[in-house]
Amino acid sequence: MLSHLSAIYIHHQLPRLSALCAATTAAMGAAAGMAWLIDGRYDTIAMAISSMIGDVSGMICDGASNSCAMKVSTSASAAWKAVLMALDDTAVTGNEGIVAHNVEQSISNLCSLACRSMQQTDKQIIEIMASKAH
Repeated sequence: MLSHLSAIYIHHQLPRLSALCAATTAAMGAAAGMAWLIDGRYDTIAMAISSMIGDVSGMICDGASNSCAMKVSTSASAAWKAVLMALDDTAVTGNEGIVAHNVEQSISNLCSLACRSMQQTDKQIIEIMASKAH
């Protein structure tokens, strides 16, 4: 349940059409769920999500395709790695990239990037896909 709620919480802050691969936000939820099942501590969950944001935040959605399965695999592997790191009290810190010193701000930073900066990426992806249809 926690994994679904976490993923929904993150994904709800994104625009309907987003260049950010949804497998990444789903895997962030999976990381939260795994961390909770193994450890049950909020700090472990927060560290796992923050590491996920630091790891896979740049993965783009290029439309429904066979490469989606590869992106799911990459995101799932990253989720497990993030959980293992968090269990070892290690995470991407607020001194690095878009990750902040608290998980809420890290999520907000990720969603801001997807909502604002990646809008042109959306348009470019659609243009590339449309050009293949001819």
